[in-house]
Amino acid sequence: MSLSRKRKKELRKLQDQASTLWESQQVLLGQAGDVAREAGRQLGHYNREQVVPTVQHSYEKYAAPYVNQGVQTSKKVYNKNIVPAAGAVIGSALSVWDAANEKRSDLAAGRGFGSLDLHTLQKNAEKYGKKASKHLVVNTAPAKKGVSAGGVIAILLGVAAAAGVLYAAWQTLRADDELWVADDPLRAPDA
Repeated sequence: MSLSRKRKKELRKLQDQASTLWESQQVLLGQAGDVAREAGRQLGHYNREQVVPTVQHSYEKYAAPYVNQGVQTSKKVYNKNIVPAAGAVIGSALSVWDAANEKRSDLAAGRGFGSLDLHTLQKNAEKYGKKASKHLVVNTAPAKKGVSAGGVIAILLGVAAAAGVLYAAWQTLRADDELWVADDPLRAPDA
């Protein structure tokens, strides 16, 4: 089936119009991408200049004292109550282990059961308990600076704000015919 010259001309004209439309859409999408990139850059600046310092200041003012107080109290309870008790238990267990090894070596040497030297056993328990307590104590040196809770909150707020900007840009630039309102056609002046 062959097309008439008129149809071929109309089809070429339609194809040219479609190509022009496609090119204009590509330019529009490129400009929209530029706007979105610039919005993201500006959001990053705003986040660094406004959000992070505000959140960090609020954290340091309101939450940090309570967090530090809780950490110090936990360390104090652990170091003064739990560590000595655990050290005593470990020291006693190790001294009993030493006593059992000593009796085993006495039996192997043919000296028999004999008597237990309680003073040596108690002295070994104290020595082992102190040694175990030293290994269990929590260091109370200040922690290294890293990303604090305020920094994490600021990052999350920044990501949420960036997502909001991108969503708003997408809503603005999406092709939805119902959102567009045509202008009134020009009317001829009344005579």
